[in-house]
Amino acid sequence: MGSRPYTIAFLDVSTLGNVENLPDITALGEFTFYELTPPELVIERLQGIDIVITNKVEIGRHVLDACPGLKLICIAATGMNNVDLDYAREKGVEVKNVAGYSTGSVAQSVFAMLFYLLHKSRYFDHYVKSGEYASSRIFTHLGREFRELKNKRFGIIGLGTIGRRVAEIAKAFGSEVVYHSTSGRNLDNPYEHLDLNALLRTSDVVSVHCPLNEKTENLLGIPQLKLMKSSAYLINVARGGIVNESALAEAIDHDWIAGAGVDVLTEEPIPPGHPLMKVKNKEKIYITPHIAWTSMESRKLLVEKIAENIREFINSR
Repeated sequence: MGSRPYTIAFLDVSTLGNVENLPDITALGEFTFYELTPPELVIERLQGIDIVITNKVEIGRHVLDACPGLKLICIAATGMNNVDLDYAREKGVEVKNVAGYSTGSVAQSVFAMLFYLLHKSRYFDHYVKSGEYASSRIFTHLGREFRELKNKRFGIIGLGTIGRRVAEIAKAFGSEVVYHSTSGRNLDNPYEHLDLNALLRTSDVVSVHCPLNEKTENLLGIPQLKLMKSSAYLINVARGGIVNESALAEAIDHDWIAGAGVDVLTEEPIPPGHPLMKVKNKEKIYITPHIAWTSMESRKLLVEKIAENIREFINSR
């Protein structure tokens, strides 16, 4: 490289929003950022670029062939399925992701979703704001029941870094934690391991934290959802596609479960006419637009780790 600064392009910086420490990256070379990059402009925008940062923009074989100057791909996420890793390795292009930056944010989001559903927050908030509470004859309102987490079974599917943090929080609320490992390898944990059916049958809360792969795609469909308690809640902040969304809509409409919180979908943004948008009892479904990872602290740490990856690469040359 000589004394020439590295050229760096961020293809979808809008996926990070307004992060105060973005200059940590821009100071590392000649930096160009794009709010979003459609597939047809990826190759054009990577001409003359040494280092590319991408969150969701795909970099496949054809892009790597057309951009021979590319030396490093920084993925602004943990998942690496948007890059052809084998071909990048074959071409001598390094690929670095970021792990562990969103653990606190995602774990906190699990309980934000759960308590919204468990405490019937939508109903009670509407009860007050509609004016009904103002005309009440008593100081309280018992129009909906809610339960405590204490002494309830909290089932976790996938006990990785995030799953373990969720387990710790659930324990703090007095829950009994059990888990199921979808890989069958992560079994050295202080909680009871159950097969999937046993976990679904006996848990009061089921929280999904496993990766999406050939073993977990459509892991929870109609047969599995029918196993759950009618009083149980399902939370999915892992990946869309692990829970079959049509089956989940059916489970809610038929009262197979008490409710579900979903932050991830098979197709994002959610398409018009999606089954979960048609659920009759909307109090029982809470859908957020893939935001569990997006606390300000999480995004700041993500940028910090991307900058570390780039510095490490530059210093190794």
